[in-house]
Amino acid sequence: MYLGMAKLLIVEDDESVRTLAARALERDGHNVAVAADGAQGLALIQQAHGGYDLVVSDIRMPEMDGIEMATAAAKQFPAMKIMLMTGYADQRERAEELNGIILDVVQKPFTLAEIRARVGRALSCFA
Repeated sequence: MYLGMAKLLIVEDDESVRTLAARALERDGHNVAVAADGAQGLALIQQAHGGYDLVVSDIRMPEMDGIEMATAAAKQFPAMKIMLMTGYADQRERAEELNGIILDVVQKPFTLAEIRARVGRALSCFA
């Protein structure tokens, strides 16, 4: 299990999911920033010069979706780790085309224990 504080970014347009995930991950001692859509997420990634240990993003969002954001972020910061979440099977297939960019796709709805475990695994596997 990954121990120690990681700098995380959660990109999710659904406020309740965003808050829930952020709280769960903060409880594990991580430093969590949040963004409400892909454009905002990308802006935060650029401001941090790709300095997040892991970005966890929903796929379906208004303005810029998670896949567009992940692709843009990976072009600028190839070492950055990105994990996507979705409740839609067709979106999951789109994410699978991004091999090498996306570490994991979490199926929604997820439990708090599940998101904490998947994030912990993503951080430790690719540390």
